[in-house]
Amino acid sequence: MSAKKHTTTSGIEIKEIYTSANAMNERAGEYPFTRGIKKDMYRGRLWTMRQYAGFSTAEESNKRYHYLLAQGTTGLSVAFDLPTQIGYDSDHEMADGEVGKVGVAIDSLKDIEILFDGIELKNITTSMTINATAAILLAMYIALAKKQGADLKQISGTIQNDILKEYAARGTYIYPPKPSMRLITDIFEFCSREVPKWNTISISGYHIREAGSTAVQELAFTLANGKTYLKAAIENGLAINVFARRLSFFFNCHNNFFEEIAKFRAARRMWAKITKDLGATDEKAQMLRFHTQTGGSTLTAQQPLNNVIRVTNQAMAAVLGGTQSLHTNGYDEALSLPTEAAAKIALRTQQIIAFESGVTDTVDPLAGSFFVESLTDEIETAAWAYIDKIDAMGGSVNAIESEYMQNEIAAASYQYQREIETGERVSVGVNKFIQEEEGLTDILRIDDAIRKLQTEKLRLLKAERNNVDVSTALQALENAAKDGSNMMPYIIDAVEKYATLGEIADVMRKVFGEY
Repeated sequence: MSAKKHTTTSGIEIKEIYTSANAMNERAGEYPFTRGIKKDMYRGRLWTMRQYAGFSTAEESNKRYHYLLAQGTTGLSVAFDLPTQIGYDSDHEMADGEVGKVGVAIDSLKDIEILFDGIELKNITTSMTINATAAILLAMYIALAKKQGADLKQISGTIQNDILKEYAARGTYIYPPKPSMRLITDIFEFCSREVPKWNTISISGYHIREAGSTAVQELAFTLANGKTYLKAAIENGLAINVFARRLSFFFNCHNNFFEEIAKFRAARRMWAKITKDLGATDEKAQMLRFHTQTGGSTLTAQQPLNNVIRVTNQAMAAVLGGTQSLHTNGYDEALSLPTEAAAKIALRTQQIIAFESGVTDTVDPLAGSFFVESLTDEIETAAWAYIDKIDAMGGSVNAIESEYMQNEIAAASYQYQREIETGERVSVGVNKFIQEEEGLTDILRIDDAIRKLQTEKLRLLKAERNNVDVSTALQALENAAKDGSNMMPYIIDAVEKYATLGEIADVMRKVFGEY
């Protein structure tokens, strides 16, 4: 009988025993940053502990933010509802049934003012998971910071703003790829001058992984997209040593503990090479800084408390892999948005790892492990093979337009599901160790009446604002969209006049068309 073959989720074979690895003479904080981006890593400063939150109305989400800040969270992370993500106001017919469901509903600057009521933007970092409408939400954030009297040169945070993975994996795009890329480079250029500490893009592997990719595909497709953004910015005349310092990444952390750690270590090394090859000489422009979220798709509705253990395992792997920022999922997220109790346990998980486990006491604790070093090399080799193939196609935009990435992800997803169904891969509580449901009764339910509340807010807003000013600002934006000017100043002006998100998105729909 042949011995069972052991592999990672990416199909990399795992040997029974590792007796050697390539010599590791690198230090953290030095090119190619395999061991981390800072010499002292978490001894100097812990990762930012974020909790992704946003649901219902701005008022409700504001209460959750104050709760999380009181519990010791160190950065806010905003989830937006689907209409906000795809540029529709809450009163639009396309928004029906979706308002406030998967995130907070934001229709105008008024909602952003409520969302951050009692929170000084200059004192926190905010991450916003927003893509097609990223320019509009960033404009609202900047407008509020100005109203609070904050120095725009000092405010910091991140917008996801990664449209390429929307076409490949997630689907919340509005405009065709080329005008979408222009909007992104407009944001790069504007922020490098006006909001220099803002991370203008968080190139996301998270959603690629949630769509069913392997760890290697997540790494390869994310870095290939990153390379495309670098090239687009360079073609627009931006200096790589300046704008590459403001790029960050967003990765998933799944169940295979060692594969995930190796993936993060390989990612830093690969990005350092990609940026260097494109001309970056500044170390800060060669560093891959990343946020991690534990794997949403790994959570099970069956025996939901098992998810506490899964999330702990994934969070520990992210920390051992050297993440700069971390969000831990709530144990009830396979059933609903997290309750306060689930959000608190998720945050406490990070705090226990940080203050009780000892893993933060030394830099890259698993360096030199024969297994981890060998796996880091093998993941890197497998990821370069994908990137070389995408480069041969002419880059990510072409690979997406020809559906190469989408097909590779779909094949991996199908394979994974087949392994679960045949029992080849064990999912505790799903295909092994099954029991009668111990259903959670306390789950968060979002009321459909929120749409009525938001619609009434919009009616009042349009009655109170100066509609002539709004029309003038929207016309100026339309002209800028047509003549190739940087659109950010015009979007900020429209937002400050209380033009709605939908009105601004519609101007660009008119000029660019929909994809």
